[in-house]
Amino acid sequence: MKESSAGIILLSVLGILVTSIITSGCKKTENPIKFPKGTFPDSTMNLSDINSQFDDINTFLYGNSLFIFSTNRESAGGQFDLAQGAMTISFDQCTGVFGLGVEIANNPFLTKLINAAKTDGDDFGPYQLFSTVDGYEYLLLSSTNNSGNLDFNFLRHQPVFGNNLPGISGPYPVKLLNTSADDAYICFDTNVDTAYFSSNVSGNFEIYLKSIPADLPVDAWFNQDYSASAKADSINSTGDDKCPFVLKKIMVFTSDRPGGIGGFDLYYSVFRHGKWSSPVNFGPDINTSSDEYRPVLGWNQDFTNNMMIFSSNRPGGKGGYDLYFRGVSFPE
Repeated sequence: MKESSAGIILLSVLGILVTSIITSGCKKTENPIKFPKGTFPDSTMNLSDINSQFDDINTFLYGNSLFIFSTNRESAGGQFDLAQGAMTISFDQCTGVFGLGVEIANNPFLTKLINAAKTDGDDFGPYQLFSTVDGYEYLLLSSTNNSGNLDFNFLRHQPVFGNNLPGISGPYPVKLLNTSADDAYICFDTNVDTAYFSSNVSGNFEIYLKSIPADLPVDAWFNQDYSASAKADSINSTGDDKCPFVLKKIMVFTSDRPGGIGGFDLYYSVFRHGKWSSPVNFGPDINTSSDEYRPVLGWNQDFTNNMMIFSSNRPGGKGGYDLYFRGVSFPE
């Protein structure tokens, strides 16, 4: 089953760190700083400068300002491939004014990486990971195989420094996790010792987890023979639960479980006392009667809350699925 047939999904790194531009235009006779820290706005913003009339989904911030995402714009609504963009966040400490800018980018290394990652099928859910064990960066994504199901693939390269364009190996299958069903939307916790992902190997989509042994290179772990993964405690329901993203002690994900606002909604859970709490619906300020997919969290030391980017096919967008931005806060 292709993911696009059931509805399309979405930004993700282990706690995406977003670079901001802090400005101060106060007169010398005034208090020079009225707003020491910014707050990401609690209104949902359509990233209209990056969205198209087709489906734009699955964003992942790559580094401090560049990002990659899935889109079918190049095929006029057909195959999903990866594209790239740039994001700029600004905040004026004198006026409290927040600014957000996005645009299509053409970074030489991301162009090389995207071309290497391209498959003959749909490519969804890009996610970047740096391993302190082997010193490599990994790009993970889910792509349709010859049977029409989603499999995990990974690419590997040395970190980018300056203008150097390191060689890229892959894509290779993630043998340890791939099943005969749909396996998609992987992420890792902050310690990079546990992977979370979604699969419908048991029927409905559920969120699974698998621990990586300490000091084992990531590619060696991926290349191990398949073994069943555990279901995430307290998270799954009788509906489809997908697209987990973990930032520190917070997990966000999408679900069409009973009791939601409509279609797929966004939920969050807090890790306390060794387990995940019962999921909480983000409510009507974020969710709609349409579908909201793959939420991804980011943080910035100059802001008091987190940012979240997700995709939705709600009315009022540019067409199909659009990418949206919003500030969010969570309980301690």
